[in-house]
Amino acid sequence: MKQNHSVTEFVLLGLTQDPMRQKMVFVIFFIFYVATVVGNLLIIVTIKSSQTLGSPMYFFLFYLSLVDFCFSTSITPRLIVDSLSAKRIIPYNECMTQVFALHFFGCMEVFVLIHMSLDRYVAICKPLRYPTIMRRQVCTILIVLAWVGSFIHAIAQIILALRLLFCGPNLIDHYCCDLQPLLELACTDTYVISLLLVTNSGAICSTGFVTLMISYIVILHSLRNHSAEGRKKALSTCTSHIIVVIISFVPCIFIYTRPPTCPMDSNIMQLISFHFFVLLSSK
Repeated sequence: MKQNHSVTEFVLLGLTQDPMRQKMVFVIFFIFYVATVVGNLLIIVTIKSSQTLGSPMYFFLFYLSLVDFCFSTSITPRLIVDSLSAKRIIPYNECMTQVFALHFFGCMEVFVLIHMSLDRYVAICKPLRYPTIMRRQVCTILIVLAWVGSFIHAIAQIILALRLLFCGPNLIDHYCCDLQPLLELACTDTYVISLLLVTNSGAICSTGFVTLMISYIVILHSLRNHSAEGRKKALSTCTSHIIVVIISFVPCIFIYTRPPTCPMDSNIMQLISFHFFVLLSSK
């Protein structure tokens, strides 16, 4: 990448500077990361190797686990290593790559969750038309659109990041590279870029959350016409989905739709929330 500034590397301050707390960060997030990787890989292998898990719900769950694995791997390993490292230097190109990966896989999770809510809506509200509407070709097209939309979003974010000029200092008050902490280091006017960040990432988080909550409200309202056994089965699936949506979207909205008043707390909340995917999505 061509650089038009004097900064060639950044220093990540991480979650804490206290040695004892750094060890706690290492242990906690190492456990979270291992659980996330193992859980998601088990889901991926199980769905791929089973001939009975071919429904659209498991089709989307496969991609949710795959994307969650990639998202966690793009952030957490460096956080774990940096928690025990005296020097937390990240080169400029690697930092920009992390910005792209963070937004690409994060946006992909949003789209996959929306597709999963669509699948549940059709299955519960239009059961007779479910095989026709949610056939494999349609599901494949939805996933392709999700990849394309996520790529466009990530490209937009990386273009904004590349437009920033850095003259020093190079200390990022964050555990990874993202646009918001980079804006604080830029030596140019960042008002327009900040506005674009809110209208881009903030709009995706807010619109996705509202869309998902409305769809699940409609689903839950339609369950009144189902049998007791049918309601119990549908509620079991929808409840876990709703919890995942709330845990993942609330920190995203909190971070990207308003100026951070306490960025470190929000960063910790966002990072921990994404690691709960493996505990809930497997239901």
